[in-house]
Amino acid sequence: MTHLRITALLACMALIAGLTVSQPASSLAQTQPTVGLVTINLQALFFNQVNQGAQEAAKKNGVKLVIVNGNNDPSAQVSAVEDFVQQKVSAIIVLAIDVKGIVPSLREAAKAKIPVIAVDALVEDPSVSTFIGTDNPGAGGQIGRFLVDYVKKNMNGKATVGIVGALNSFIQNQRRDGFLAAVKADPGIKVAATVDGQNVQERALAAAENLVTGNPGMNVIYATGEPALIGSISAVQSQNATERIKIVGWDLAPQVIKAIDDGYVVGVVQQGPEEEGRQAVLAAVKLMKGQSVPKKTFVPVTIVTKANVDKFRAMFKK
Repeated sequence: MTHLRITALLACMALIAGLTVSQPASSLAQTQPTVGLVTINLQALFFNQVNQGAQEAAKKNGVKLVIVNGNNDPSAQVSAVEDFVQQKVSAIIVLAIDVKGIVPSLREAAKAKIPVIAVDALVEDPSVSTFIGTDNPGAGGQIGRFLVDYVKKNMNGKATVGIVGALNSFIQNQRRDGFLAAVKADPGIKVAATVDGQNVQERALAAAENLVTGNPGMNVIYATGEPALIGSISAVQSQNATERIKIVGWDLAPQVIKAIDDGYVVGVVQQGPEEEGRQAVLAAVKLMKGQSVPKKTFVPVTIVTKANVDKFRAMFKK
């Protein structure tokens, strides 16, 4: 074989090899499913943990995950869903602020045959294929019953409770209502007032400070979410009320663990946010393949106290 023919053959082989390598990569880019995730905010650790679980599951399953921050704005969440529908994503995961207001956009997704997975907040509509999250009313009742027992054992059976909620959050209203149903069954517990922290830590701090100063006889605070809980802790500290007021609430954070150690946060509902995110992506993958999934999957919660907090410290070590 002449040198010229060998050179030509090598060039041809290189060209074929180049096509063989580049073609599958191009096909993969075109066929990789994309899942859109619409969250509530990126301030709360809980939502970041949901994102982390979703990202890990997406990576393991060859899914591209696109996360949009709703910035505590229901209209921003609606716009994000509408954008995902226009982009023809393979599935949409949503942590809804307004479970009714978001429904029209989710119905548009369903019309486009895009599966919808609701996480954390239950959206009661046929457009939603499945719900994954906490039984919020049930867990609200669980922390309420915990407080009833705590008051009987440690506070002579009597307490006056103030609530720091987020009235713009459907799920936090469910947590409030479940809690109220449990504590109102005990005649020794009175509810002083509910204030609105709007699911924003700074606003929750201001609301909790007003609650403390406006109710000098109050000796318990119930916080319905992470911003409300951290705001309540800061308010009790700033008002020098850590000896007088006990706190129960939702979702651990470094400040919360410190307050448990110091003895004035006595019980916290800890959810499984990473598991919720992971299960949401796994459900999306199944739905994209035409497989069935349960209509509801409840992820269990734990009531964290001084007795079991050590199990959770590693979550917050860098």
